[in-house]
Amino acid sequence: MRPIIGIVVQQVTDKELLPFGNTFIADTYVKFLESAGCRVVPIRLNLPEEEYVKLFQSINGVLFPGGAVDLQTSSFARTARIFYKLAIESTASGHYFPIWGTCMGFQLLTALTPGMNLLSSTPSYNVSLPLNLTSHASSSKMFCNAPPGLLQVLSQEQVTANFHRFGITTQTFQANEKLNDFYHILSTNRDDNGVEFVSTMEARNYPIYGVQWHPEVIFFKRSSDYAFLHSPSAVWISQYFADFFVNEARKSQNHFVSVEEEEAALIHNWTPKYIANISKYEQAYFF
Repeated sequence: MRPIIGIVVQQVTDKELLPFGNTFIADTYVKFLESAGCRVVPIRLNLPEEEYVKLFQSINGVLFPGGAVDLQTSSFARTARIFYKLAIESTASGHYFPIWGTCMGFQLLTALTPGMNLLSSTPSYNVSLPLNLTSHASSSKMFCNAPPGLLQVLSQEQVTANFHRFGITTQTFQANEKLNDFYHILSTNRDDNGVEFVSTMEARNYPIYGVQWHPEVIFFKRSSDYAFLHSPSAVWISQYFADFFVNEARKSQNHFVSVEEEEAALIHNWTPKYIANISKYEQAYFF
């Protein structure tokens, strides 16, 4: 009942942010998870694989955040690939371990499963959309216990914030046997040019979930430059997904070997920096 979720850090690509550190985690992801009652551990890049294995055995889930890196050759992709493999092996052996991917994290999942990058241009940047739910949505793990009216809000109101230039089209997804056998498509959307892309998915036999949109920003990004709602319905949706994933993490029995080791790993050991004056992020943790 005291879950700890790891967030994979990403490389700094904006030169204005380099004085703070080479890698970072946007604070929105940390607050998103903490709002549902868990604690967060940063998963640093370029560590030996044995250190990742030890950390995997200590935490209860992993979140792959949004961003912009190479899905196959980057340090972010290498780190995520190790945790993805460990999660598959762990759950297959009866030890539950969930993964959540948001935006780039979602895209990374669609690359890890087939072993190739299948993205194409699907521009949907700074726009909020209702989801086009599929027939699999109501029976999915993600939605089968949803409160009355939640699916209606998701399908009728502009409550999902999109900030992406690329995605995976429904046609490409369904044509790839490995993807189609591994995941159910729970929702689709259409980009600025009318092309249909996959916006929500979950693995058929594993606790692995992905959204092309950003549930975390509804809570914690308030700039008028961004086209997403802070309505009661939008906040309700965001809280639902935070609660859902953290409750999935509660099913994992992993734990740190000592309180001291646990406390030393927590993100509380770092202080977030205010960077809204030089970045699209408001605050971030740097490493």
